[in-house]
Amino acid sequence: DKVYHETVKSVTEQIEELKFNTAIAQLMIFVNAANKEEKLYVEYAKGFIQLLAPFAPHLAEELWQAVAQTDESISYVAWPTYDESKLVEAEVEIVVQIKGKVRAKLVVAKDLSREELQEIALADEKIKSEIAGKEIVKVISVPNKLVNIVVK
Repeated sequence: DKVYHETVKSVTEQIEELKFNTAIAQLMIFVNAANKEEKLYVEYAKGFIQLLAPFAPHLAEELWQAVAQTDESISYVAWPTYDESKLVEAEVEIVVQIKGKVRAKLVVAKDLSREELQEIALADEKIKSEIAGKEIVKVISVPNKLVNIVVK
């Protein structure tokens, strides 16, 4: 979902700014992400074909008629739109370091406070075992990025 909506937004803006190479690069990013999935929604395939049309009109027209199963030309179909809410991630992956070395990666809710990140990191079983019997000197938390634990 996220990559599709990013692609629609990005390609639309880049075509308006005549940045065709970066628009095509974004289309390639979508293709790579779609290849990793087991299924692709027909609506996403149709949207991708519409985004491809300005760059490869004849190919896009053939694909459109095959995927949409219609004789209607792709030229008469409304340009795809994106959902702004799909662009925002609800979770982020943070790293937990002990003495500057990555010891764990945790997926947490986005925009947690420093204190909440610290609590989650210190509650993780792997981190507990790493700091067992050691004195915590300092804990540095950077929201949405990392937690660094200094021990001695």
